[in-house]
Amino acid sequence: EKCEVVDGQPTCIQGTVSTCWATGDPHYQTFDGKAFDFMGTCTYILTKTCDLDPTLPVFSVEAKNEHRGNPKVSYIGAVTVRIYDVTIAVVRSENGIVRVNNHRSHLPISLAQGKLRLQQKGKSVLIKTDFKLKILYDWDDHVVVKLPSMFSGKVCGMCGN
Repeated sequence: EKCEVVDGQPTCIQGTVSTCWATGDPHYQTFDGKAFDFMGTCTYILTKTCDLDPTLPVFSVEAKNEHRGNPKVSYIGAVTVRIYDVTIAVVRSENGIVRVNNHRSHLPISLAQGKLRLQQKGKSVLIKTDFKLKILYDWDDHVVVKLPSMFSGKVCGMCGN
């Protein structure tokens, strides 16, 4: 939430969050609710900062798709987050482990002077930033990206703008 003065009184206003997800072989839903399927096996940008606004943090979230037995479909095999000069890779089936700048680390982890936190939440890894970006990946085929409204119209990638 953010605090503003409304009619001379300080008031807290709940900030909105947009959600994008990819799951299965893979099905995507963008921040604005559009759904599509995409079977490629490259590394795709789910979302990244594309606006030149110097007040916005620069970040990217990528998903690497792979075949798993059937060449007609692909699944998420890894999720990579780049932020605060840190690269975090979460690789399928490496439960409880993330790769921080190519070094394997066990969860939980706090990075960038606490601005970046990684923890296990159920069967997934949760990556949170100080500006409320959240990435949840189940070490298999499901990733969710939550982004605060201050990024509306200022990001690009498979999740949309």
